[in-house]
Amino acid sequence: MLIVDQAGRIILVNSQTEALFGYARQELIGQTVELLVPERFRPQHPQHRHSYFAEPRVRPMGAGLDLYGRRQDGQEFPVEISLSPLETEAGLLIISSIRDVTERRRFQQALQEKNEELGRAIRAKDHFLAAMSHELRTPLNAVIGFTGTLLLKLPGPLTAAQEHQLRTIQSNARHLLSLINDLLDLAKIESGRVELYPESLVCQAVLEEVAAALRPLAEAKGLRFEVTAPAEPLRLQADRRALSQILINLINNAIKFTEQGAVRLRAARHQTAGQWRIELSVSDTGPGVAPEDHARLFQAFTQLAAEPSRRQEGTGLGLHLSQRLAALMGAQIRLESEPGRGSTFTLIIPEG
Repeated sequence: MLIVDQAGRIILVNSQTEALFGYARQELIGQTVELLVPERFRPQHPQHRHSYFAEPRVRPMGAGLDLYGRRQDGQEFPVEISLSPLETEAGLLIISSIRDVTERRRFQQALQEKNEELGRAIRAKDHFLAAMSHELRTPLNAVIGFTGTLLLKLPGPLTAAQEHQLRTIQSNARHLLSLINDLLDLAKIESGRVELYPESLVCQAVLEEVAAALRPLAEAKGLRFEVTAPAEPLRLQADRRALSQILINLINNAIKFTEQGAVRLRAARHQTAGQWRIELSVSDTGPGVAPEDHARLFQAFTQLAAEPSRRQEGTGLGLHLSQRLAALMGAQIRLESEPGRGSTFTLIIPEG
């Protein structure tokens, strides 16, 4: 802190000023404030000082500019300066509060460099994913396709051992393709490259499409697959692909982790606090999830240690991706589950 009169002479300083600039108090008193200004700025500084005295008010000095102080040894350092007018019997004085911001500037510079480095890394990642999207999927689809052809026994008969081994190859290839697709989708969401295209949809039509694709998986495990929806059409504005992907992820999980019983898909329209919303719920009769694990279940790559089947199957990304897609749609996913009582995942979509 220092006080300057209208002639620009320093009339009072505190001990921090001595420590900051390296001058003793007696070396500063009576000197013009330009002593503390770098030489390259001294010619212009008196004019700035006169302008402030002509219109004094509490304000930062040089707002938007990089300001510097000069120590006794000639070293320059970045500063922030706040000015306050002080009316006295001897006339108008200016109180100047000076702060050394060297560490802050150093931190900002380091942060900027890290942000630039992160930007380059993100661009490299996006480029890699764009290239690998095709390079990884193409050979896997070929493996899956040719394995399916062999399993159809078109080239010739198979022994029981050969058929078992081919089904193992097919299953693992599909699992790997699912993992690659999930990773690519997650990368797109995190990089902000997912664009949604809302359109007018009838929920029942979307549910029928999803159910037709997944009902065979449930029936293959001996599970009942039930769809319940009102007779009147439930209409909403939503991105069809995102809505379908969320439902497919939720139903796939329900089928995967349910060994007996049923998987149920329900649609309903409710009003809460004056707001109408569409609720699409997927229920199962699986092992259920403990309340303390509900939040963890939506984290990326998380699979619950208490359920060995969850560690052996899936990518650990389905629920996380569904939650992220729901948020992009302005929707949310609610989980109701207890151990031994199954689980219900509900996609809640506000109308309008």
